[in-house]
Order: sequence, then C-alpha cells, then structure tokens
Amino acid sequence: MSLAVLHSRALEGLHAPEVTVEVHLANGLPSFTLVGLVETAVKESRERVRSALLTSGLDFPHNKRITVNLAPADLPKDGGRFDLPIALGILAASGQIETSRLAELEFAGELSLAGDLRPIRGALAMAAAMRQSNPQRTLILPRASAEEAAWVPGLPLRAADHLLDVVRALQPEGQAQALPTVLPPTAAPSAHPADLREVRGQATAKRALEIAAAGGHSVLLVGPPGTGKSMLAQRLGGLLPLLGEEEALASAALLSAGGRFTPQDWGRRITRSPHHSASAVALVGGGNPPRPGEVSLAHHGILFLDELPEFPRSALEALREPLESGRITISRAARQAEFPAQCQLIAAMNPCPCGHLGSPRQRCRCTPEQVHRYQSRISGPLLDRIDLRVEVHAISPEELQAAPDGEPSARIAERVASARQHQHQRQQQLNAHLSGAVLDEHAQPETAARHLLSQAGNRLGWSNRSLHRVLRVARTIADLQGSPTLQAAHVAEAIQLRRALPG
Repeated sequence: MSLAVLHSRALEGLHAPEVTVEVHLANGLPSFTLVGLVETAVKESRERVRSALLTSGLDFPHNKRITVNLAPADLPKDGGRFDLPIALGILAASGQIETSRLAELEFAGELSLAGDLRPIRGALAMAAAMRQSNPQRTLILPRASAEEAAWVPGLPLRAADHLLDVVRALQPEGQAQALPTVLPPTAAPSAHPADLREVRGQATAKRALEIAAAGGHSVLLVGPPGTGKSMLAQRLGGLLPLLGEEEALASAALLSAGGRFTPQDWGRRITRSPHHSASAVALVGGGNPPRPGEVSLAHHGILFLDELPEFPRSALEALREPLESGRITISRAARQAEFPAQCQLIAAMNPCPCGHLGSPRQRCRCTPEQVHRYQSRISGPLLDRIDLRVEVHAISPEELQAAPDGEPSARIAERVASARQHQHQRQQQLNAHLSGAVLDEHAQPETAARHLLSQAGNRLGWSNRSLHRVLRVARTIADLQGSPTLQAAHVAEAIQLRRALPG
C-alpha cells in the first residue's frame, strides 16, 4: 500500500479554502474512485488524468485500486483545478516523483488529454488566500493562471505549461529541473478612453457626474433618445481615481472568480454594462456553485444599467439590498456564498415608452396611463435609493454646433480627488456611505439649510432615507467647494438634483 498527500484549494465564492488531496494505492480489483463531495467536473478528472499520464509517457497503475480523497469531506469541490494534484498524487504514491517537497507546495491546474496544463478560474483568489494562510508554501499553476496570480505581491509562484514540467521539477535532488519563477507584473493601468470634454452642453448632467464621482453617489439620467445619456455614463469612470492596492486586489479577485479578469483591468475602476434582458441571477449572482453577478463584478467600480425600465422587475428589486449594504449573500440548499458589491450605480432611461415626453423637438404620443405604467416599472424603494436624478434635455443642432468643448475629464478628476481626500481625512469613507451618528456629526446643516430641507421634505413627501441622501449629496457639494459647513446653497443644489421623474 502507498499513500501520497498534496495540497490544493477549492473556490467557494470569493474564498479559497485549503483542500488536502490524499491518493491511496492498494491491491485488489482495479478501480479509480474519487470521494469528498466532488461534483461532475471533478469526477471526470479520472479520465483526464489517466489519459494525460499515459500520453506523457508516465506509468499509470492499471492493476491497483486507486482511491482519491479530497478533504474536508463536507466542502463542495468543482471544476478541473484538482487534475494536476490528483495526477501528481498518483505519481508520488507509485514512486515516480520525489515526495519530500510536497508539503512545501500547493498545486492547481486542469489537464488536457495530452498533459498540457490549462488555466483555471479564480487563480487570483487562490493566491490571496494562500498568502494569508500559508505564505511559506510555493504555488504551482498553469502559466496563464500564474500570470494572473502574480498580481498578489510577496507570494512564491511557479508556472508550468505541461504535466512533465512539474514532474521534472519533483525529481530527486541533482536531477530536478526547476520551474520558472513568475515575477509580479509592472504594467500601469490604462487611461480611460472616453473624455467628458467631448460632451457639449448638458451642464447640469455633467455637474451631477462630478458630484457623483466625488461622493460615490448613484445617478439616474432621464431624457429622450439621442440626448447623450449613455455618452455621459461612459465617461464617469474617467472622473474616478485609480484603485489602491487592496481595492485593486479585491476587484481583480472578483473578476477572477467570475473568469473575467484581464491584466488591462488591473488598478482601473471597472464599468459593467449588462443588457436589459439580464436576469436577477445575472445581476446579483447565483448558480451552482455560486458565482458573482454584475453588481459584484463592478465592486469598487461602476454598474451602468441602460434602459432601466426594460430590466425585469425581479432583477431590479434584487439590487435593492446590495446597493444599500454593499454586500450580497447567495444562499442555496447545500451552500452559501457572500460577495462584496460596493459599486456605484448609474442608470439611464427614457421618460416614456416613445421616449419624447417633454421634448421640444418631437411630440410625445403616449397617454398619461402609458407614461405612468412605464415609469412604475421602477419601484419606489429602488428609486428612493438613487441619490441623483437628472433630466438630460434635447439640444437643437444649432445649439450643439455653437456650444464649446466641455471641461476635460482630467481637470474635473483633480477636483474629485481633492474632495475624496477631504472625506477620507474627516470620516475615513465616502459621503455616500455615511449613516447614523457619523452622518449626524459630519453632515449637520446650518439653520437656514435645515429649514430649507425640512420644507422640501414636507412638500415632496420624502422619506427619512431621501432626507439622509440629500444631506450626503449636500456634504459632497460642500467638499467640492472646500466648505467645512453645509450651507443653504449646498442643500438647495442637492434638492434640485433629486427631482421626481418627468410627467
């Protein structure tokens, strides 16, 4: 009897718990058994491993009873990430590779039938978990996955292209051929391609974007087709500062868990733009195993929902809790996963089904009942959670030609960065996240401003949530102007930017 023990990691939401791969060879009827709450993709690794070993010229113990245990037994395992450690465990148990160094290593990788190593999902999350729990170990991954995991600093990392590369590295001392080390990348984040200078006119909408960027507020742009709503939304990312190291790691780990990370995304605030046919599961996450949805893939970035009323009602309602709490918990009968979802929402919509309500250029053909039914697709509780609601008016061709170029995004981004710095120095968080005693302490309006806010709240029938959101926006306006107090002018502008839908 022979036993080999190796180390790998599963992927459970954004976490990567350690998995011990135990391979046992015994006499008896030939068989190949996998145990440890494995799903179909893991069970299929038996055929991939057998073919990879044989086509690579290695011995497969056909006449042995092979038992592979993936521990802990109550942790679900999925995907092809365990192919490489299972194959190496069989080789170690049959004496074909050196076993003395296995305790110092962790392995993950999917095998082709020819023995080539294919990339796996969630490599960056695995590397981050290993750095936290077992930083003394060396992680061996397929090359593409290793290049992704290299964004986690201070981690011993090796890359391999083929099963034989790993086998040669695990030969006895003097015969071993070391695997290449993967160094941390040094690529700088790419500049945002869209500039707000290209948007002519629409001063109110551009002012709202500046306030939203400075305080992390959500925005709803309402206007007829062709007025530039999508164009404005696509330029919000150019006003936001680059991510810090921890923020960039969190964003990249989520993209990696969803299989969507690219090196060009590192350090840049991601803008996710799902189609309006997206389901609730696509927006907030789900599936088996649970995967992050669009609201989590946009963590520390922007979630842009164009044609907001066209989204399924259930999908929009599912966004209410993560937009408020910044987290989403996906519960299933057998497992639960939690993903961060601290993103900035920007949405766009037409005011009515035909899109021309309030337009001076084309007459609206919709009845009041049709307008009401169309706007009612967005529930009051969801609309209440959007800080800024801005009308984007149609501009005539003559006005558009005569309007000068707008202010460059870089100049606005400087004011945004300064306002954000004030917020972090004062309260260690953005104004959009203020609540409770912290909001009372740092967003206390002056007497005239308090009276104005009270009048507006009573006249418009605002909820306490709406009043608090107006205070947060007013605090951001004051920060952009460098004012330590909330004055009546700041509150008045915040009230103007929280308009009811037209019609």
